[in-house]
Amino acid sequence: MAEVGARNEVWTREVAPGILHMDLVAPGIHCAGCVSRIEKGLAPLPAVTRARVNLSTKRIGIDWRRGETDADALIEAVRDLGFEARPYDSGQSGAAEREASGRRLLRSMAVAGFAAANIMLLSVSVWAGAEGATRDLFHWLSAMIALPTIAYAGRPFFDSAWTAIKARSLNMDVPISLAVLLAAAMSLAETMRGAEHAYFDAAVMLLFFLLVGRYLDHMMRARAQSAVTQLLALSATGATAIDADGTRRARPVSDIEPGMLVVVTAGERVPVDGDVIDGSSDLDRSMVTGEATPEAVSPGQTVHAGTLNLTGPLTIRVTAAGEDTFLAEIVRLMEGAEHSKGRYVRLADRAARLYAPSVHVLAAFTFLGWLAWTGGDWHLSLLIAISTLIITCPCALGLAVPAVQIVASGVLFRRGILVKDGAALEKLGQIDTVVFDKTGTLTMGEPRLTGPAVVDTSDLAVAAGLAQGSNHPLSKAMAAEAIAKGVIPAAVSDITEVAGCGLEGTLQGRRVRLGRPSWCDPLNESPDGMTLSLQLGDRVAVTFQFVDQLRPDVPKTIEELRRRGIRPEILSGDAAGAVETVADELAITRYRSAQTPQEKLIYIDRLAAEGRRVLMVGDGINDAPALAAGHASMAPAGASDIGRTAADLVFTGESLLPVVQGVDVARSSNRLVTQNFGLATTYNLIAIPIAVLGFVTPLVAAVAMSASSIIVTGNALRLRWIKLAEPSASQTINGERPATEPAKQVAA
Repeated sequence: MAEVGARNEVWTREVAPGILHMDLVAPGIHCAGCVSRIEKGLAPLPAVTRARVNLSTKRIGIDWRRGETDADALIEAVRDLGFEARPYDSGQSGAAEREASGRRLLRSMAVAGFAAANIMLLSVSVWAGAEGATRDLFHWLSAMIALPTIAYAGRPFFDSAWTAIKARSLNMDVPISLAVLLAAAMSLAETMRGAEHAYFDAAVMLLFFLLVGRYLDHMMRARAQSAVTQLLALSATGATAIDADGTRRARPVSDIEPGMLVVVTAGERVPVDGDVIDGSSDLDRSMVTGEATPEAVSPGQTVHAGTLNLTGPLTIRVTAAGEDTFLAEIVRLMEGAEHSKGRYVRLADRAARLYAPSVHVLAAFTFLGWLAWTGGDWHLSLLIAISTLIITCPCALGLAVPAVQIVASGVLFRRGILVKDGAALEKLGQIDTVVFDKTGTLTMGEPRLTGPAVVDTSDLAVAAGLAQGSNHPLSKAMAAEAIAKGVIPAAVSDITEVAGCGLEGTLQGRRVRLGRPSWCDPLNESPDGMTLSLQLGDRVAVTFQFVDQLRPDVPKTIEELRRRGIRPEILSGDAAGAVETVADELAITRYRSAQTPQEKLIYIDRLAAEGRRVLMVGDGINDAPALAAGHASMAPAGASDIGRTAADLVFTGESLLPVVQGVDVARSSNRLVTQNFGLATTYNLIAIPIAVLGFVTPLVAAVAMSASSIIVTGNALRLRWIKLAEPSASQTINGERPATEPAKQVAA
């Protein structure tokens, strides 16, 4: 919602009663220290209720209380912290800026590499024994190449360092910039006095290796964001709206509101979330379901923004548009996936905050120590201090966590799993118990007609005619069965719904009923639940049985979880018989039925008190408290809005196997993060004493520091080749489920 009086309020939206939210882009965010400084700087502001920074996307999300401040004041607060910020435009998603930043880094790297190669050629002559005027000439030629190169190629580091200094803080680019400038200044001083050695080659090579590391980091983050970019490419920018007088007009999506009618022709992407009110077509819904097979839609069905209309025109009544659509929600989930406040990130934040000032103190003491030891040899002392500044840059430490989380989020996204928060990966890798809801989670939550074996088409026509008047799942299943068999629903009139019983109406002067067997016929002994009886006048014609299918790969998922030492349980609000049937089918011995939301929450809390780390997997509104209470939580994409919001991870498609895949990736991620911390720590334990003792030149220090960052990044990329559990061969053919395969069914 926008507030009057502030020029940037158009970028805000209301996320809770009285709470506004705004996303900003801050290109100057480069490290965990930047993240910490912004979050800690905004948190004390009285109006701010929440401030989170995404390192990968360089975005700042701020929530604040309406009326206590405005968007302009918050942007100024971010700028006061030393970061240029502006409102985030979801239509651009920062793609153009990322490309421009990548091009700048690439140009700087090319200039530094070209200059370094030429300076090294000149240095070879000096090393070969050039003396006197010849040596001085080569030094001056090196200076003429190096100084403009440093001024140009060093801008990414100098700009960041200057921004931090203006904000009276330090980041990892400050010691880098100081080392480069000191090396260049000392080399120029040595050249001016005709000294034997200059270090232009070290200064330029340092920049080159630093830029290689920075560019690799940029590419890794851009690759992670490419998933978001691809999702945004599914967004339609315009829609054909039907005005009140029936006129069709092309409008931008920003002008479309709930309740309006839009037309989507074949070949167009659906621009909004809504309900089909006219027309039939096939949709490519792989974005929502993960299935490549087109899905037929007809009046009464819901469609989502970003899906592709394949065969026929549709008229849709809008239920959500713009930032409120399912597609926009997926984009937000993906953009939040790389950043977290888990234990590992908190460790990295604290280390980064302490590291930069520690490096400067260490370099200063190194300079003073060598100055005293050598009796005033400032040249050697400064050279060793510069090497110490270079080799102790905390780039590897800053990449230890985000590098793994970015790669892990990308791996899971390709498997149809959306990570809402990087901390969820850390928690998911620690779970030892999985608690499943039943309907809609273990099962598809879509009843299907299975009996009687032979159904009279006239009975089915009457049942379908009554079922059209209800939104009850069994009524919908009955209507769908009639459509599938090509049966035309009977023209039943005066249809009324009797709460808790069923539907009744009039057909050719006779009363007809469809509902609970005991309501249609007191003598009918069929159990209520997944059955419906049809009464024609005084005769009960037939009793229909329904089942709810298990999701694909449910038995395999349970088996794989047990193999990993994870205990499966069922916690359901369904009747005891239905839950027991599913539990027996899956050999799950711990299950509870007829559970209220409060009882589910109490049980999850009880497991936590016993020391269990619980992954809650559920889909309904009644599961939301338990999802929030679990150590980690997952929900299918078809879950209720509240269920998806409460869950840490969301998986698309029908298969339940993403639960196992998510656990495997999360456990591997935790191992790689620990390894990265170990690699960064080991590097510093070895490199710092060597540098302080004077055994490393600035050039060697530059190579070592850049190599440490590359090693950490490369270690994170190993996650891309992790072997994950695959769907059962009997359930897939070339990645698609065969249409003729009978699905396993259990009573619900």
